[in-house]
Amino acid sequence: MSDLTHLDENNQPKMVDVSLKENNQRVAIASGIITMSNEAFHNVISNKNKKGPVLQTAIIAAIMGTKKTSELIPMCHPLLLSGINCDIEQLEDICGFRLTVTARLTGQTGVEMEALTGVSIGLLTIYDMLKAIDKGMVISHIELKHKSGGKSGTFNKGTLR
Repeated sequence: MSDLTHLDENNQPKMVDVSLKENNQRVAIASGIITMSNEAFHNVISNKNKKGPVLQTAIIAAIMGTKKTSELIPMCHPLLLSGINCDIEQLEDICGFRLTVTARLTGQTGVEMEALTGVSIGLLTIYDMLKAIDKGMVISHIELKHKSGGKSGTFNKGTLR
């Protein structure tokens, strides 16, 4: 028998059964950064992109990605999220943006993957909307910053920059 939670006694993939876990308030915060050329950066901040408003579109994409995580990551449970907040910070010194996604629910399993997926999809949307200007953009530092609720308790990764 395997000690891995996503494998059964026959070493076959399975989704973890959370039915016996108690419902509790769970929160996860993830963030990531996209850097780009000066031209692409100024295209965004001047709101002159031919495809439309880049940052607003990225926020909508991040929300959608957060909601659809279980359709993208094979062993993630479909969740009834109670809230998704997105924030985009302009990073002028590096011609980039930091996207932060906060996912919340009251439930039997955590929302870390949802927050991380939301960040990834939001940043990929920025890339998609600007690739005609700069194909050399870099998406980096996608990371879990905070997690609370559940058996494993609270996790904080340094300061929420």
